Amino acid sequence: MSQSPDHNAAAAADLNIDDADDIFALLQSAVDAAGNGDEYRILAGGNGGQLLGGYVDNDEDDDDDEYEDAEEYEIEIEEEEEEIEDDEGEDAEDDDNSDNGDDDDDGGVDEGTPTPYLTRRQLNLLLQGETLHNVLLSVSDWGRAEARFSARSRRQNRRDPNRFPKVPSTEGRELMDSGLFGASELPGRVKSTILDMASDEHVGQSTRVEARRRSLPMRLLDREMGRQGTFAGRALEKGIMAQSMVPGTSADMVMRYDAAVYLGQFSDDGNFFYNATKDFHVRMYDTSNVNEWHHYKTVEHPLGRWTMTDASLSPDNRWLAFTSMMPQVCLAPTDPNDEGEPYLLDLSAVQGDREDPYYHSFSIFSVRFSGDGREIVAGTNDNTIVVYDIESRQVLHRLQGHDSDVNAVCFGDKASPHILYSGSDDATIKVWDRRSLGDGRPTGAFVGHCEGITYIDSKGDGRYILSNGKDQTMRLWDLRKTMSYSDFEAKDPGQYTRYSMYDYRYQRYIDDDFFKHKYDNSVVTFRGHRIERTLLRCHFSPPGSSDGRYVYSASHTGEVYIWNMDATLAGVINVLKGTEDAVMNGFDYEDREAEVGGHNNPPQTTPTRERMRQRRAASTPLCVRDASWHPTEPVIVASSFDADTMESGLCTVHSCDMVNDGDLTESLPRLFDGKLKRLPARDITARPQMRWR
Repeated sequence: MSQSPDHNAAAAADLNIDDADDIFALLQSAVDAAGNGDEYRILAGGNGGQLLGGYVDNDEDDDDDEYEDAEEYEIEIEEEEEEIEDDEGEDAEDDDNSDNGDDDDDGGVDEGTPTPYLTRRQLNLLLQGETLHNVLLSVSDWGRAEARFSARSRRQNRRDPNRFPKVPSTEGRELMDSGLFGASELPGRVKSTILDMASDEHVGQSTRVEARRRSLPMRLLDREMGRQGTFAGRALEKGIMAQSMVPGTSADMVMRYDAAVYLGQFSDDGNFFYNATKDFHVRMYDTSNVNEWHHYKTVEHPLGRWTMTDASLSPDNRWLAFTSMMPQVCLAPTDPNDEGEPYLLDLSAVQGDREDPYYHSFSIFSVRFSGDGREIVAGTNDNTIVVYDIESRQVLHRLQGHDSDVNAVCFGDKASPHILYSGSDDATIKVWDRRSLGDGRPTGAFVGHCEGITYIDSKGDGRYILSNGKDQTMRLWDLRKTMSYSDFEAKDPGQYTRYSMYDYRYQRYIDDDFFKHKYDNSVVTFRGHRIERTLLRCHFSPPGSSDGRYVYSASHTGEVYIWNMDATLAGVINVLKGTEDAVMNGFDYEDREAEVGGHNNPPQTTPTRERMRQRRAASTPLCVRDASWHPTEPVIVASSFDADTMESGLCTVHSCDMVNDGDLTESLPRLFDGKLKRLPARDITARPQMRWR
């Protein structure tokens, strides 16, 4: 390789391949060369696998013998947003669609392609105090291997294809058969039939057979006929029937909101449902009759900033705690007759000191009530976990144990406030025992996620927890397999994840970035959903309505994924498919009413511009952020918003369709607004429902 005479570089310097700044410098040189009409190439190999960059003189062909076996990386500089094409054309599609081809909103940013201008999202990051260097690396994706080199080099550097967890999971299958996650029909023995007698090897023997999964109607018939045998047999049949009633895509009821719905959950007894929207409103519903909901109260965060982040209901259903990007937790009574303002609990380290800049930057991402309702625990953006006593209005503990934002917290056991869990953007889950906080350190850690934690949920038994991660996985953890904190400090597992450049808010995750963590101590890994744009949630299914058999998660693709414990899919609820016709039909009705009224009757018709905006949002992809399984009925409520604009949202009720009667005509779900006022639509008839009580 020789240098172009138009440049003053006498000899190219060897660069260490692990030096990100030097690699970035090579890329910048390639950009400059492209602008001047020159050719710039990078060689790897030669002296100890180092990188060499230099300009090419097309009139000479005297490559240095020292690099004759080097691997060549071609730098392609594109002025417009185009896909990087493979020279051979046969593997380019696999490289660009390694995430199974799911479409996602990238906000106009072509990941991997340098842009000659700042996008709106890049400008927002700069206004928030981020450096230009980091903005270019993270948003334009310069720092990722997928964007540096051609498709040829990407194939050569591809990770081990066997790094993904096996499905079905052996450990998960053992949990399913253990009885800890619902009843299981074990294999039994049956007598040999007359056909088996034809073979001498079967004579006089019993044949071991797998348990048969009989249909739900047959099990109900056996129950009515009293053919379930012993008490243990009846209990087993009850559990199996509960497992069979998994909610499906068809929606019974749709609630439409003018703001993104960020979360929605049932109370532990199923008599109460609450949701929170981006416009700082929290709505409460009476669901004592799951077929007929009643709205009875709406409260608003008095100091809300940016969005709502979390909410938690006290065990006695009397108080609702909810948070925004603020230092205060709002505590509102659920009594409909109490119309007072919510109480404000200040969790900042400089409580009430509004002159301190730190006070205004302090935000709460997660909040949970303790099992006795006397305390709350919160995760914050200053890397701390705060335990707060509600009665005394005092901070009991301020725990510093993470290297980044604490996105999720929970108590390990509803019967005890001692064990806490915290999940952070540093990709670790820390375990805290309040009985041994003398040194302020956690007692252990869970390691295995390749990216930050978005949510954690406890089974409530003091043993199992569930987490969602930005590496597009949900993981099950067992407290007995916790890594001790002394081992955590000695092994430093964070060294494998602390330099991630992935920003889930703007980018889509590339599966080539996934790896099996060296110190992974998770039990089961679940994949298939997409965790992007926002902090998506996951949960254990309740023991009453599902026999505690499943785990489930929201997804950026507009679905709710339900898994068996062995990581196989038990069902997928497609929220957009189940609700789109009803929502669009409602807009059709409003359009006709507006035409009849000549757009001059605001109390009865939605303003034209607002109606058009809502109509567009109804046909865009949905992002399901949260889902809640009713504790005693086979019903799931999904909370979602339009993924493009985040300007409107839905809460949709999905039940189990036990009987598919061909004589029943397809009809639309009932459509309501946030206060459960019926929204009329053309030709809507009541959808045939299964009455659960």
